[in-house]
Amino acid sequence: MPTVKSVDGVPIAYRATGSGSLALVFVHGWCCDRAYWEAQVPYFATNYQVVSVDLAGHGESGRDRKKWTLESFADDVVSVIKEVECKRSVLIGHSMGGYITTKAALQMPERVVGLIGVDTHQYIEPTDVVQKAVDAAGATLENFSQFMRQFTRSFFLPASDPALSKKVIADMSSAPPQVGFAVAIGMADAYKRGIAEAFEQVNVPIRCINSSRNIVNLEIARRHARSFDVKYMSGVGHFVMMEDPTTFNRLLDETIKEIICCQEGTA
Repeated sequence: MPTVKSVDGVPIAYRATGSGSLALVFVHGWCCDRAYWEAQVPYFATNYQVVSVDLAGHGESGRDRKKWTLESFADDVVSVIKEVECKRSVLIGHSMGGYITTKAALQMPERVVGLIGVDTHQYIEPTDVVQKAVDAAGATLENFSQFMRQFTRSFFLPASDPALSKKVIADMSSAPPQVGFAVAIGMADAYKRGIAEAFEQVNVPIRCINSSRNIVNLEIARRHARSFDVKYMSGVGHFVMMEDPTTFNRLLDETIKEIICCQEGTA
């Protein structure tokens, strides 16, 4: 698996496949990895260059990082995009990855034509919702694995595929505690600051594909973004791209084409 060093020297693993003038860059969420996009990579590689990233501390990437901030994860994404020479990209981020891709886009406006968040961006203006969740669960470094097993269950619906929920719970609860807990603290800090300013500075269309459980406040989003819209999927929990990949891939394909039209001034 190829790697590239991030700004702080941590090796970042990635996969690049497909070809085309437009690159789709997939960024996973907290305590996950690039394999969570395995139903999207082959589907989209027929028409686009497709890049999936393991953020530092996740998957096959290095773990020797001093500060686990969402901004440092954005550096990981930027390093990969530069390494594979993506000249024109749509960044696609699940959950925490939506925040990360927005921050990454600020570093390379000449390479990014659009952003697509996946079950994310319910909180654009400052909020302490993440801190409250961590505090309410009594999460600590020592009990991190137990906390994650309980916390991850809330991502699924009663009707969700039990095999999938079991896999995700096992994955997320087995993440390195020193990484996972530090990232939780980093997320709490990031959400306290909000992403509104970044939305205002990113001069490209921003879209979301969310579970119908996680509604985005359109008034707030459009107050800060140049162009924002959201599509909803019903009958799925947080991992929309894994729970119903057929519907998700169709919506993502539509959304990518809408962004291309926006950038070309044809819609």
